[in-house]
Amino acid sequence: MKPLNECFLYTFVDLAYLANRPPETVAERLCQGGSDLIQLRAKNLTEPEVRRVAERILPITSRAGVGLVINDFPELAQSVGAQVCHLGQEDFFEASHVHRSAWPTLRDPLRLGLSSHSPSQADRAVAAGADYVAVGPVFRTGTKPTAEPVTLELVRWAAHNLTLPWFAIGGINLGNLGSVLEAGARRICVVSAILQAPDIADACLQFKRQLDCQPG
Repeated sequence: MKPLNECFLYTFVDLAYLANRPPETVAERLCQGGSDLIQLRAKNLTEPEVRRVAERILPITSRAGVGLVINDFPELAQSVGAQVCHLGQEDFFEASHVHRSAWPTLRDPLRLGLSSHSPSQADRAVAAGADYVAVGPVFRTGTKPTAEPVTLELVRWAAHNLTLPWFAIGGINLGNLGSVLEAGARRICVVSAILQAPDIADACLQFKRQLDCQPG
């Protein structure tokens, strides 16, 4: 996969949005559209079930040179050969972890991404040794309907304070992407605006075009 600082479009194989499409078909279209990272997100599956899906899509992402991110299961990510694991605040800090070095699975070469919903959480993620931070939800999103948006204010804060790669996430679509980029984001995560588009690959390409026009 590319270095994280060269990854700008982060997309998802989220089983809640596949509408009966095979995960590997969706992964293929995401790769064709220019995704830099693809997260496997399957909140209602058991770890063995997630493993089976991961084993089906990892050959696709590997051939395309796209990093595969496993949500929630670091040991699974390591054992199947995924490049990245993503954890929420509750999965890491609320489980009494302070730094990745104390969790043997989260050592190189496995990359670690952590969610953050405030400046203090983002700072804590950096101090914990995260390789990237997800900042959001920027807007209200059906992916996490009970989460209050952090608004563009947190995006502006991240742009001025975070030096490691960070991704704006939550409710981002082609209509509001401009405001996210104006606030200082250079990397974004997109779920429903791509997975619910008529053509997944074309939707990725449209996001990539806007991202590629950004300075820096």
